[in-house]
Amino acid sequence: MRKYLYCEAGFIEKPNWLPHCWVNVECPTQEDFDFLQNTLKVPASFLHDIADTDERPRTDTEGNWLLTILRIPIQTPQDKVAYTTVPIGIITNNEIVVSVCYHSTEMIPDFIEHTRRKGINVPNKYELILRLIYSSAVWFLKYLKQINNEVSCAEKELEKSIRNEDLLRLMNLQKSLVYFNTSIRGNETMIGKLGNIFNEKDYQNSELTEDVLIELKQAHNMVNIYSDILTGTMDAFASIISNNVNTIMKRMTSLSIVLMVPTLIASFYGMNVDIHLEHVPHAFSLIALISVCLSVTALIIFRKIKWF
Repeated sequence: MRKYLYCEAGFIEKPNWLPHCWVNVECPTQEDFDFLQNTLKVPASFLHDIADTDERPRTDTEGNWLLTILRIPIQTPQDKVAYTTVPIGIITNNEIVVSVCYHSTEMIPDFIEHTRRKGINVPNKYELILRLIYSSAVWFLKYLKQINNEVSCAEKELEKSIRNEDLLRLMNLQKSLVYFNTSIRGNETMIGKLGNIFNEKDYQNSELTEDVLIELKQAHNMVNIYSDILTGTMDAFASIISNNVNTIMKRMTSLSIVLMVPTLIASFYGMNVDIHLEHVPHAFSLIALISVCLSVTALIIFRKIKWF
């Protein structure tokens, strides 16, 4: 699906392509590929690079074309890892600006709506890339807050009962934080590279660049904080699980010893030998009473030493 967006105090969708407009392509179809390659003459190698889900933030050139790859966050409820990052490619030359992402995202529609609501004017391709990086940082922070809420919910569930599902949930959230951390650092590195590429005076916007760097650093710091908290939580629950296992083993051992006493006495008196009590009235009751008394004594001892 592609949209033709022209900046008029915010990005306004147009029915057809115009020079210097922004062509946004999400989840491209074969028709979109034909338009990009045959009409706009976009290099096919760029489209193949963007399709790689593991592609890192970088730039590449081919003729007068420039490819800028960024990493943006997405939410994937159907996947085990609920939050991850995917590449988005911004392909530009003197008259054409194309963004291609092979996944449906919340960030791009929100970015377009934000420019309309605020009446933001984007005068050139460099500023468009910077604002997309800024928007990605905002969405990183938004998803980080959701991850923090999910961690809090998982902790409450683990306080009631430690289940494998809750621990796996925390582990998957930790994976998301690793993906976020790597992507944010990659996008941050891109700011310097883009500054060297677009070093003409017409492209300079130091205030916007500073705002983008501040937002990225904030997102990076938040990722580190949440990652440290989650690591500490996982370690704490690992210790709790180990302690619970030790407690259960002590209780099982204590119970085995308590039950072993009457079993041992019954074994002795079950032997086919003289037991010297065969002529005593109520011998069975006496033996059973002694067994119970010894078992209760063992139980009291274990209770005092907190083994039971």
